[in-house]
Amino acid sequence: MACAGSAAEEGAGEEENFEDAFESIPVASKMDLKCALEECSMALNLFLNNKFSEALELLRPWEARFWVCPGSMGENLSHSPCMCSRIWASLSFKGDSEPYSPSPMSKDSMYHALGYSTILVMQAAMTFEHQDIQMGISTMKEALHTCQRFRKRSTVVESLSSLVSKQSMEQLSEEEMHAEICYAECLLQKAALTFVQDENMINFIKGGLKIRTSYQIYKECHQVLQMTQGNKKKNETYHQFEGGVKLGIGAFNLMLSLLPGRILRLLEFIGFSGNRNLGLHQLREGASGTSLRAILCTFTLLVYHTYVSLILGIGEANLQEAETLLEPYLQKFPNGSIILFYDARIDILKGNFEKAQSKFQECVAAQQEWKQIHHLCYWELMWCYSFQQKWLQAYRYADLLCKESRWSKAIYVFQKAAILCMLPDEDVKTTGEDIVSLFRQVDGLRQRIAGKSIPTEKLAVRKARRYTGAQPVKLILPALEMMYVWNGFAIVGKRADLTESLLITIEKEETALQNQTSHTEYFIDDLCLLQLLKGLCLKHLGRLLQAELCFNQVIQSEKQIKYDNYLVPFTLYELGLLYKQQDQREKAIRYIETAKNNYKEYSMESRLHFRIHAALDSLKVTPASTP
Repeated sequence: MACAGSAAEEGAGEEENFEDAFESIPVASKMDLKCALEECSMALNLFLNNKFSEALELLRPWEARFWVCPGSMGENLSHSPCMCSRIWASLSFKGDSEPYSPSPMSKDSMYHALGYSTILVMQAAMTFEHQDIQMGISTMKEALHTCQRFRKRSTVVESLSSLVSKQSMEQLSEEEMHAEICYAECLLQKAALTFVQDENMINFIKGGLKIRTSYQIYKECHQVLQMTQGNKKKNETYHQFEGGVKLGIGAFNLMLSLLPGRILRLLEFIGFSGNRNLGLHQLREGASGTSLRAILCTFTLLVYHTYVSLILGIGEANLQEAETLLEPYLQKFPNGSIILFYDARIDILKGNFEKAQSKFQECVAAQQEWKQIHHLCYWELMWCYSFQQKWLQAYRYADLLCKESRWSKAIYVFQKAAILCMLPDEDVKTTGEDIVSLFRQVDGLRQRIAGKSIPTEKLAVRKARRYTGAQPVKLILPALEMMYVWNGFAIVGKRADLTESLLITIEKEETALQNQTSHTEYFIDDLCLLQLLKGLCLKHLGRLLQAELCFNQVIQSEKQIKYDNYLVPFTLYELGLLYKQQDQREKAIRYIETAKNNYKEYSMESRLHFRIHAALDSLKVTPASTP
């Protein structure tokens, strides 16, 4: 039942060649496109109802399934009963007594191949296990091979002049149109896994080339869509193609629009472009349709509103649109764990932490098959309790993540140690943990993606080094520092009661630090961190003048800061947002541009540049070029 099959093994040596070898692949026998789309829709419903194995089995490449002799017409031919009638209808038999062997068409459903590999890619992204990543890449190669069989056959000259010229666009069959979209989706997903497969620069470059090829295909398919809007019969398969185009064009434009101007200008030079309004419009249209990709457009928008706009933006999420997008799926899949997860996440962003906790628990109880979804819930529950300063409960979920998830061991261990730092010594003893030992583990748990360290892990490793010496130097409110890294103050700021409580904690630590008889080399760094965190609390409580004083104290201490050099550019950015809040546009731009142009090589630099880009965009200005 191996999903990759022997074909993938035999072609391993030429895995990068088949994808564009138009002349070397014979025309395939084809499964009916309408039937394939119907079965993928059934699989999607199973997936959203927590029946992950059944969804995977329904999409499993046909030749890899168990088969029985056609002599028993009443018995199922696959693990999935709903497949039986369609399989029987599509088979040709040699005789009643002759054993069955799969027909050629059993290999050829581009949508089955895409759907099957997509689920395995999702699993790999959530587990981060090497074996799962390899399986995802292997099945995606097989899916690319299947999609390629259906793509328009071009001569070498035609391929060099244009993949799909205006004349050939009009001549694409329905299946060829769908093959382009499926192929582009496969390329994009395989590229994503290639980035995290290992540190090999060749794989990194291959991944980038695949993304560019995928982007070009989507652009050409968008041209097909525009050219055929008026003269093509709008049947169901056409609407499915339309949904695929809207997903691809929408997602590419939205994600590219998030990139800082300097990076985007470089990408535009090699053919990329990012238009946020176009991206959002395409995704909204796709989400409102009835195509197979409507839910994928919805999920893309939900990720943008509930995560991307917070972590890489200024925290102004469109929660009203997120709720509207999710509502029909809550009605249709009330126990679907993925749907419940986003419902709970929206409650977090609204400041309804107690309600969110209940929903996350419901999400965990909804299914036991994909533990990775449990881990997502544990991460959110850890923050829910952290926002409320219920540190012992937060510790329990951080501990679960350390024990069960492999996604980022360095972050999980650092986070657990940071939370324990917030507890009284007697409570720490009840956990049986050693804070110093935990911090010393962090460096050895760091991982790399495409040869690069993860920025949040780099920060955690650097902060944890204070515990590596013979005389460890205690970190100051490390859990609150990490809360800021994930833009958590923009969330907890929705609750004045909890923000006030955080402010009290910060001011107590500030008093204790200033009352110390002897100061360590980290004294100014720690004092500036507290001023930044204090300023954030004051800002969300509406005490803007006091917040401004705190931020200015950090900026004025710049030359005395020894280690936490990220504090000044981040504080300049926060001061800019403070002036933006007061409609002092010119001052806001000046401070944000200063943070952008005058500092480099500090922790979380790329994350700040994403936020700066979003802030300047919200001020309706074109970001100035970096000198």
